[in-house]
Amino acid sequence: MAVMAENSRETQPHVVIIGGGFGGLHAAQSLGSKAVRVTLVDRRNHHLFQPLLYQVATATLSPGDVAEPLRQIVRRHRNVRTLLAEVTAIDLEGKTITLAEGDQLQYDYLILAAGGRHAYFGHDAWEPLAPGLKTLEDALEIRRRILSAFERAERLCLEARDSGEQVPGDVIKALLTFAIIGGGPTGIELAGALTEIAQHTLAGEFQGIDPRQARIIVLEGESRVLPAMPAKLSHKAETALKRLGVEVRTHSLVTDVTEDGISVGEEFIPVKTVFWAAGVAAAPLARTLGVPLDRAGRVPVEPDLTLAGHPEVYVIGDLSTESKPTGPLPGLAAVAMQEGRAAAENLLRSEQGIARLRFRYRDRGAMAIIGRGSAVAAFPHGVQIAGPVAWLAWLFIHLYMLIGFENRVLVLMQWAWSYLTWNRGARLITETSISEAIEASARARGRPRGRTSA
Repeated sequence: MAVMAENSRETQPHVVIIGGGFGGLHAAQSLGSKAVRVTLVDRRNHHLFQPLLYQVATATLSPGDVAEPLRQIVRRHRNVRTLLAEVTAIDLEGKTITLAEGDQLQYDYLILAAGGRHAYFGHDAWEPLAPGLKTLEDALEIRRRILSAFERAERLCLEARDSGEQVPGDVIKALLTFAIIGGGPTGIELAGALTEIAQHTLAGEFQGIDPRQARIIVLEGESRVLPAMPAKLSHKAETALKRLGVEVRTHSLVTDVTEDGISVGEEFIPVKTVFWAAGVAAAPLARTLGVPLDRAGRVPVEPDLTLAGHPEVYVIGDLSTESKPTGPLPGLAAVAMQEGRAAAENLLRSEQGIARLRFRYRDRGAMAIIGRGSAVAAFPHGVQIAGPVAWLAWLFIHLYMLIGFENRVLVLMQWAWSYLTWNRGARLITETSISEAIEASARARGRPRGRTSA
């Protein structure tokens, strides 16, 4: 096992940042050009703008529109280097991290921003059947499943028609049914986009089926969709979804997911395409710290975002939780960004011998888009808006937050084209895999996964 060597002539402290998401990237940028050496480690070479990932999944945007190479983002900071690697363990006492290849990297300060993953609440076997939306691979797989469902239904109808047989109505209905488990922002946005695809984008393109007959169901276990937002906005969002034709079910806990459908209590719903938007758990890397974790696998941190007993270690974003009377902070990009900047500032204060500051989250509000001209937004001081004004605010804020001028221009052009024509230019069916779990599930069923042609 090799230890990656550092230049002995460099006396500046070495800061290792694990994760190139919102938190890790903003920490790296805040430390750029400072008197520290920074190594940004991520198992992917790009920063992903997750708030727009659902638009890749629903064929509005291409992967390159919502991702930017990490090296390009930090290229002007000569004290920041990037390392394409997966971290498998952290040794707090030895101040080292272990990479998947077995190499180790030493640090003086560590900022842990590894993010989260899908949480299936003890039903991990559902993942191959109900993929979530966290990575570009997830988005491409979801896009493949959406478009393939219509293609399979069309093929069955045409084959039945050519052979003079009766069209298998129950099978077609199951293929054209889409279930989204979870009524948070991701679930709501997916449902709205799916409706637009079925009602407008694909309408008139098929000869055997009518895509407008697609059934889209949102299943939420709480009493209302968008439970983290004010009740008034939740009601407006549900009304807008129903106006689009989405079937919204609250107080609906899914008890089983199979290849043939889902069970909600005693009711079985035949459905071939299911998506998961119900929960997030911290990345498994947190378990290697050897500290107590909460139920979601998150690391409890001190008010200054450091790990108890280890002032040189900062844990931020979806991986951390701080004890508050109001509960943990929401898993929003704004939270991770502010924590990344705060961790960098406290790290520099420690180097200067100055007391670290308590992290205080400045609430920027929460938003969710439902469809064309429809969104809800809750801002500080009780400001709540809905409808076209909220939709325009959502567009502007997300365009502003998107990293890279070129990406902003491309996304703006795609949005304008989609708005004017109802067309979605990224409707390509590509072969992709969301995780090794899909392959494992296919092997367990005794057959290989089918190949899909573009």
